Amino acid sequence: GKPKRPSRSTIHSEIITLRHVLKTAQRHGWLSYLPDISAPYKTSGKIAHRAWFSPEEYKQLYKATGERAKHPKKERWRSACEDLHDYVLFMVNSGLRPDEAKRIELRDVEIVADGPKDEKILHIQVRGKRGVGYCKSMPGAVRPYERLLKRNTPKPTDRLFGKTQRDLFNDILDELGLKFDRDGQRRTAYSLRHTYISMR
Repeated sequence: GKPKRPSRSTIHSEIITLRHVLKTAQRHGWLSYLPDISAPYKTSGKIAHRAWFSPEEYKQLYKATGERAKHPKKERWRSACEDLHDYVLFMVNSGLRPDEAKRIELRDVEIVADGPKDEKILHIQVRGKRGVGYCKSMPGAVRPYERLLKRNTPKPTDRLFGKTQRDLFNDILDELGLKFDRDGQRRTAYSLRHTYISMR
């Protein structure tokens, strides 16, 4: 068949592998110097704008999740609906990645006074793809966090967020017509992080 041109990411991965081999050879003294295998000029990489919610769309979303928390379609779903509402508010006011939020335990979060007005915020110890770091939330994350504690009374080693209510989140997005942004990109829980970034 017709040979397929390797993708940009494949070439990039292979250059990195080759560079590791050459560095090893140099360390062992098999090469006197490291050849330059970088591209003569850097072409622009893949440009992708991630899906997020505009301030108006975000307001629509949290009002809908709040309404669902007050009036769930079935009473046995009340807890899941309340958790989703607080999750949406928490994520847009902390900027955490969904996988980071999933790993947060009660002992990782502290309510502190911050700034010249001593506003209450959350100080969160985050374990994610970049190791352990600290996040200072916006003041809007405090109330959802307090509601989660009151509802669930977790132990210090309990995770703050259990199972992410993905189906419920998608149902609400579909009902609001917000599942896709204006460019046709699918919105997910990760869009809450990009909403935080865009609003800042």
